[in-house]
Amino acid sequence: MKLLKFWETLRRYAILMTVGGAVYYFIELLWRGYSHISMVLVGGICFVLIGLINQQYEWDMCLTSQMVLAGLIITGVELIAGLILNVWLKLDIWDYSDVPYNFMGQICLSYMMLWQWLSVVGILLDDFVRWLIFGEEKPRYKLI
Repeated sequence: MKLLKFWETLRRYAILMTVGGAVYYFIELLWRGYSHISMVLVGGICFVLIGLINQQYEWDMCLTSQMVLAGLIITGVELIAGLILNVWLKLDIWDYSDVPYNFMGQICLSYMMLWQWLSVVGILLDDFVRWLIFGEEKPRYKLI
């Protein structure tokens, strides 16, 4: 029984990673005109972590707070990914060095704020995938 639950959980996260990774990659294509295949993994990780907000706080946290927390999560993942992909592996996928308030060229304040606004797409999409595909609780939101 535990093995079955493990495989079901693994299947759910694989689906969520795929959906999130594809959306993240597509957003980058629209924004920059190109992307890197590693962004599918980075986006998938961000999507899963954003989805875990409602798993942890259920529906008690307002959407605005979820967006702020999601922006911080995405920025943290972006920093870790940037340090690995850009600094350590020298893939030079992105560089925010010319953007004000950047940290090591890997993250910056303006993109963190952008991630907060874009995260609403991830929050809503995660909730609806979980509801429509996995039969979880129907989403409901508090704005404030």
